[in-house]
Amino acid sequence: MISLKVPPLGESIVEATVSRWTKQEGESVAAGDTVVELETDKITVEVPALKAGVVTKHAKKEGDVVKVDEVLGEIDDSKTEGTAAPATAQPATAEPPKADAAPAARAKTDAAPASAEVKSSPAARKVAAESGVDISAVQGTGRGGVVSKPDVIDAARGSATKPDAAGAAGSAQPASSATKEPAPQAPPGAKLGGDADPARAGRGAQPGSIPRETREKMSTRRKKIAEHLLESQHSTAHLTTFNEIDMSAVMSLRDRLKERTEKEHGVKLSFMPFFVKAACLALKGFPNINAQVDGDSVVYKHYVHMGIAVASDQGLVVPNVKDADSKGMIQIARDITDVAKRARDGKLTMDDLTGGTFTITNGGVFGSLVSTPIINFPQVGILGLHKIQDRPVVIDGKIEARPMMYVALSYDHRIVDGQHSVLFLVRVKELMEDPATMLVD
Repeated sequence: MISLKVPPLGESIVEATVSRWTKQEGESVAAGDTVVELETDKITVEVPALKAGVVTKHAKKEGDVVKVDEVLGEIDDSKTEGTAAPATAQPATAEPPKADAAPAARAKTDAAPASAEVKSSPAARKVAAESGVDISAVQGTGRGGVVSKPDVIDAARGSATKPDAAGAAGSAQPASSATKEPAPQAPPGAKLGGDADPARAGRGAQPGSIPRETREKMSTRRKKIAEHLLESQHSTAHLTTFNEIDMSAVMSLRDRLKERTEKEHGVKLSFMPFFVKAACLALKGFPNINAQVDGDSVVYKHYVHMGIAVASDQGLVVPNVKDADSKGMIQIARDITDVAKRARDGKLTMDDLTGGTFTITNGGVFGSLVSTPIINFPQVGILGLHKIQDRPVVIDGKIEARPMMYVALSYDHRIVDGQHSVLFLVRVKELMEDPATMLVD
């Protein structure tokens, strides 16, 4: 028997949350197969089987918080799925009257791995289990088709109307079954004082119903995100300055280059590489915005590890592009695409998430017009990008409609003066409005 234990999780990380069991009890595994996924405050850790065998026990449930070296489950390396099958088949032969239960049991065990393979969030699986919804039949609307909690709730509400239809169809059945129809309907109505909403009225008796409130523990990652944001607010002299950028020139340049770039380099050229390049050039003139406070000292970083905020199904993560200041536009674009994909797939490493010196966050992809981003502590600056929107501006004495973007710089006023923050943002604006200067700067 082999104990499946929580592996070392990385520097300063002592606990994780059991996110998903990819192998259920009774399933066979090959050496190297992922048995369970753990979610830390930074990355998702896959725990593999050290030897081939059969998973005999889950010592921890999905959602449980575990510590390093704690036992997660057990694998019997002396068994395989084929050898374990006869033992489970014996009760069916010993009790012929219960033979009908065997196919149902087999169907249930067959369905378990299928539902386990569905990409879904822990909250979605919890709600599905509570409401009796088959999560494998739910259409996911999250990134990459991941089933989210709202997807399950919508599916449950849809299924809540099915018992009513079944009742109507059953009215033509014998009286013995028809007498059962009013029973489940009356108690819910009595409990709710005659609630006119059929979906609510049925929630006490119908398996597909959803309670009006649910309580769930924060995941390890969500707790850490909350702690980190509060630490930033409490530990810095937080201030934000704003400007706006005419995106006409960079949009025109991108339109001319994107097809060629994708064809020759296999990279889709977005606006983010332009902003990364502009920020790196601006940071050279204002090194205190690329610094860090350490006690009563200021540590200046003579390199730029550019953090890119990425929204994933597990929460916000900020992987960084190493030495972005020494890379060309195409390489920056390639690196951004790579880290963003790994972030959404839960494949980031600790190296991806540590060492950042400055961060860019883009709320514009979700439609945000303006915001005040929170500093990614212990960094001292973060650049916020927003939605591009046509607005009237005065050009050479004439009013024209131009694609404009508000940009925001949140900074730590302890070491960044207001003058430097404004001039930094003005420099970014100048570079973006005349992108050719980035090639000769």
